[in-house]
Amino acid sequence: MASLPHSAIYGISRASLSRSSYFARSTLSITAKATFKSDASQNLAAVAVPEDHQPTPTPSNETVLERALKASGPRNTWTREEIQEIYETPLMDLVYHASTVHRKFHDPSKIQLCTLLSIKTGGCTEDCSYCAQSSRHKTGLKASKLVTLGSVLRAAREARDNGSTRFCMGAAWRDMHGRKSGLRDIKEMITEVRGMGMEVCVTLGMVTDAQARELKDAGLTAYNHNVDTSREFYPSVITTRTYDERLNTISNVDQAGLSVCSGGILGLGEAKEDHIGLLYTLSTLPSHPESVPINTLVPIPGTPLGDNKPIEFKSVLRTIATARIVMPKSVIRLAAGRITLDDEKQGLCFMAGANAVFTGEKMLTTDCSGWDEDKRLLDSWGLSPMKSFEKDNSNPTMAAEEQEEKPSALFGTERSFDSVSKI
Repeated sequence: MASLPHSAIYGISRASLSRSSYFARSTLSITAKATFKSDASQNLAAVAVPEDHQPTPTPSNETVLERALKASGPRNTWTREEIQEIYETPLMDLVYHASTVHRKFHDPSKIQLCTLLSIKTGGCTEDCSYCAQSSRHKTGLKASKLVTLGSVLRAAREARDNGSTRFCMGAAWRDMHGRKSGLRDIKEMITEVRGMGMEVCVTLGMVTDAQARELKDAGLTAYNHNVDTSREFYPSVITTRTYDERLNTISNVDQAGLSVCSGGILGLGEAKEDHIGLLYTLSTLPSHPESVPINTLVPIPGTPLGDNKPIEFKSVLRTIATARIVMPKSVIRLAAGRITLDDEKQGLCFMAGANAVFTGEKMLTTDCSGWDEDKRLLDSWGLSPMKSFEKDNSNPTMAAEEQEEKPSALFGTERSFDSVSKI
């Protein structure tokens, strides 16, 4: 699944940021540049800090977690060591603190419901080790052409009528090079689904800046392009596309004014250091993804990872809780593999900060929890679906308090992609 055109994994969603507010931060008095290097930290420029906005020294006995709990906004100057310290917090404490952060920045009673449709299945030239749609793996999946507009609208109406407010479309392509007719047809799909009052997200592989802007003009809400895992482990999973190519697509999407949806996959055979590395990449992007899908591998017979054993749930829960703390305003989405979690495990994930799910008949080509099942699940936990474009779900009291405080240079600034050199 090039950017994620595969059956086992997909994650999407993010409400569009205001371009004016996003780029207002670029007027700070210092501008620094960095180029994409072998480490994710070198993908980013240094934060510019005005003279009257210097961070106050923190007490020497204050932990990383204690400082994170005091944050008034996102921070993208995390180090691997800081994220590791949070990740290794005793699990019960970690979930408790993640829940506290979640309640500070989101309405804990709301869950975003999204539905995903494969609009072009199979035949992808990428070699992603987990993907049923790769033409390099013998999974028995037959390649198909782009679906019709009518079939998309029927699926979108069914999803909307069942409570989904974001409709996601995935195509098994490496990129959009030479796909003018395909891009034209997809833009029409986007416009029509957006006209139904739904948020719209797509994952089409790598896109240029110009293509991202075309999609934005058609009404697209968000673009999904997962980084999948840590930079270090990535070559063990995919060889046909580099980590920096993924980051470059994310940059193009962000520059076009689209919401970025980017997350990863757990259970690929990675170690806990790779969970930390994944979160390090995402949390040190110039601006945190609006949506962070946490997928767990659905082993597909015929793929190189088809015999992998399921990842331990505790690792999934730790990753979700840490993601919530280091990316406090992002939507954390339970994506592929959720169908293997019972109600109690899903409830723990919601408590730890997950606030979105995929629901419906399929996750591209694998099974998904159905609408009726999820209605029962949400009702049993006292949760309700978000509305379309309902991105500011923070606690009103907390929000009012934050308006009275100046954001600190450490926790209230985000870098702009303008200061990151292109690959």
